[in-house]
Amino acid sequence: MPDAIFRSNVSAGWFRHALAACAAGLLLFAPATQSAHAQSAAEFYNGRTVSLIVGYGPGGGYDVYARHFARHFGKYLPGNPVIVVQNMPGAGSLVAANHIYNAAARDGSVFGTFARDMALSALLKANPNIRFDPRKFTWIGTPASSEEDVYLTFVRKESQVREASDILRPGGPEVVLGGTGAGSAGNDWALLLRDALGMRIKLIPGYRDSSGLFLAVERGEIDGRSLDYSAVRSSRPLWLQQDSPVRVLLQFGRTTRHRDFPNVPLARDFAKTPEQIALLDLAELSNTLARPFAAPPDLPADRTAALRKAFIDMAKDKDYIAEGEKLRIDISPIGGEEILKVIERMASVPTEVLERMKAIRAASQGAR
Repeated sequence: MPDAIFRSNVSAGWFRHALAACAAGLLLFAPATQSAHAQSAAEFYNGRTVSLIVGYGPGGGYDVYARHFARHFGKYLPGNPVIVVQNMPGAGSLVAANHIYNAAARDGSVFGTFARDMALSALLKANPNIRFDPRKFTWIGTPASSEEDVYLTFVRKESQVREASDILRPGGPEVVLGGTGAGSAGNDWALLLRDALGMRIKLIPGYRDSSGLFLAVERGEIDGRSLDYSAVRSSRPLWLQQDSPVRVLLQFGRTTRHRDFPNVPLARDFAKTPEQIALLDLAELSNTLARPFAAPPDLPADRTAALRKAFIDMAKDKDYIAEGEKLRIDISPIGGEEILKVIERMASVPTEVLERMKAIRAASQGAR
């Protein structure tokens, strides 16, 4: 019995001591936290390393844009921090988007880029693994929009499919396209063409990244893939040359044909009903956010302002633009506040159109 009393007293004493220590630690920590948030943007960023998370593997279009971004962005932020790129591929960039929103520090030291379709997918609530509200991200900007870029479907020249009209013909050939994860633009466009326009498309999702998809097409594992023009120019310029192993089958994401593809039909050319046109309108609105960059929610206001201003200033920089031209990527920037307006426009689309798009997107969970 005395032993039990002794152990009880020791435990109680230790517990009181632990509580006191925790309280002291919190008191010491609180001023430091308050001090960090009280710092000006210049004080915060001075001498700091900032992480730029890319939702795809190295070598693809998003990675090219991110590394180009990282080489120039720091000089326009107060304090001139170093920007370090970290690739975080997975689930068509959903892993990165969830991480930035839920796990990354909310102090301006982390931001990233992910699929252009993530905002629309979140609004539709078609993927239960999406754990963010796109209206609450701290949007920085997108260096490219649909103003100059266009989404393209490529097929191997050996494919039976010669023209887009072939896969609309009853009893005609089927084209096998590859994609990454649910919510990626390549997957979602393929499903929209299949389920809204009735094109004979078989989608094989699950490729890890863009580089894997390029190889899959070139090896003949699949007939083709869909991706944006700027990514092809920067990552696979051979696909645009005379001796290319592929041909352009279709273009979409714009209301008019791109000047470089005057003879390639638009998806809109095959839309016959008001519903089909409304679905394409919504998808094209989403395509405006071609290369979005965002930080977590709830950043200090002055750091949000600093990030957005740095983006606008960088997008005007002659060196940034000149390097973009060498990389063959599109530079047609939209600022963070404009991104929010685009997202609100998508959210205000009639419910029946959103529900139809949701049903199409939901099919990407097990598309075949």
